[in-house]
Amino acid sequence: MTGKTHLAIGAAVGAAAAAYYTADLEQTGYYVGIAAFSALSADLDGQSMLSAKLGKISKFIREFALYGAFLFLAIVAYYYFAGKTLSPLVVGACGAAVLSGLVMKEGAIRNALVSVVGAALIYAGYKYGMNWLMGFGLYVAWVPWLNHRGMTHTVWAIPIWGAIAWGLEQQLELDGVTIVAMLGYLSHLVADTLTPSGVKWLYPLVKKSFKIRL
Repeated sequence: MTGKTHLAIGAAVGAAAAAYYTADLEQTGYYVGIAAFSALSADLDGQSMLSAKLGKISKFIREFALYGAFLFLAIVAYYYFAGKTLSPLVVGACGAAVLSGLVMKEGAIRNALVSVVGAALIYAGYKYGMNWLMGFGLYVAWVPWLNHRGMTHTVWAIPIWGAIAWGLEQQLELDGVTIVAMLGYLSHLVADTLTPSGVKWLYPLVKKSFKIRL
């Protein structure tokens, strides 16, 4: 299921919730935005719409590191063949740079960048006394390192997401935010259940993927 499809389903969930809870345009925006974001958040365990920009940055970082490492190696080689003395520290740094450039993977860099965003959210939550934001930051920092369609695509993830949303609901003083966020998240899992790969709803207790063929 594509990110755009999840986004559209989440937005529809939010719009339905807004029609039930309020006629206020600003509050409608909250419901739609929260549900749509929730519908995308389960895919933070892999490349998704939410991390697409970071994916481009990670590709640039990897290429920069790789080309920079070989440039560094060329400079060291020049100094060596020119008969100039090189510090063992410089040679060691060159070797480490080359190895880092070769083994560095775009996915790992993207995950690290997402985790940095999560760490920033944790700090912001701590600084401003927002426990829900700290919880959200922890989620963002942790889930990129999980297997795709693993723990984030289980029934256990829904109440965790609801707990984060409950804190947001208290701050916004807007009824239904928790339910809307959970329904948005749930919509993602239901939609992925309709795909050939299915969803491991009860992982890790049950490792079987549940799927519905239409």
